[in-house]
Amino acid sequence: MLYKGRTDLASESFRQLGKDSGELTQLPGVKAQKEKIQGMDVLSVEILDETGAKTLGKPIGKYFTLDTPQQFQRGAEQFPNLVNALSELLSRCAGDFSQVLVAALGNPDITPDALGSLSAGSILVTRHLKESSTPGFEAFSSLALSRPGVLGSSGIESALQIKLLCAEIRPELVIVIDALAGADLDRLCRCIQISSSGISPGSGVGNDRQELSRETLGVPVISMGIPTVMDAGLIAGEEMAGLFVTPRNIDSLVRAGARAIGYGINMAVHRGISIEDMDLLLG
Repeated sequence: MLYKGRTDLASESFRQLGKDSGELTQLPGVKAQKEKIQGMDVLSVEILDETGAKTLGKPIGKYFTLDTPQQFQRGAEQFPNLVNALSELLSRCAGDFSQVLVAALGNPDITPDALGSLSAGSILVTRHLKESSTPGFEAFSSLALSRPGVLGSSGIESALQIKLLCAEIRPELVIVIDALAGADLDRLCRCIQISSSGISPGSGVGNDRQELSRETLGVPVISMGIPTVMDAGLIAGEEMAGLFVTPRNIDSLVRAGARAIGYGINMAVHRGISIEDMDLLLG
């Protein structure tokens, strides 16, 4: 029997069931289409109802999977295109907002799980500046950042920390960043998923934590992530299930992806800002 591991990517779940071979096979309760944004391939999968949610095993919502260029580190020729594409896809998932909370999840001490922590270093935090009416930041939105860490080091669920923050600062939108699990070795660290449905941290590796969604937080939740690991059972058979593999150059790939995600969030939230502005403000 063929072993089927978990994947956090709606596009992979769709392809597994839809047998995509050029033309997209449509599934009940699911709408899918391919497009190009800034010259990069995007597969959008929208789960329309409970039938589609049951079919793909994902919550109702929009899921965009953006294929990254071969080189996408800061300084690469296509880095600006990637940032602009991420900003556009974020905007498609979000309505009108002026106050945002970004939750950077994961364990900074484990490279494949450090995406959120590393992305946090490239995000322009402005809530304190807006609160104090600091000159020069009038055009910026209010952005607060949380790095809740992991349950094993804090003893507190990330979802609880973020829920308490939402009750206190009342953001109009929450953006959650977390590493994902994939099912295709060639796509590890080579695509980025943006979703309007929130996230269940750890679900792809069988370590489900409390869900972060509109239902649990009371505000719209967008999740962003990169598949950094896959179940070894998908490669070597069920006897290897539960062990996870990651690319050899995971460190450089995660750092490049984290910076692109951080810059993409900045561009979507602080409208009108340029990549050069971010370089200057972030030092």
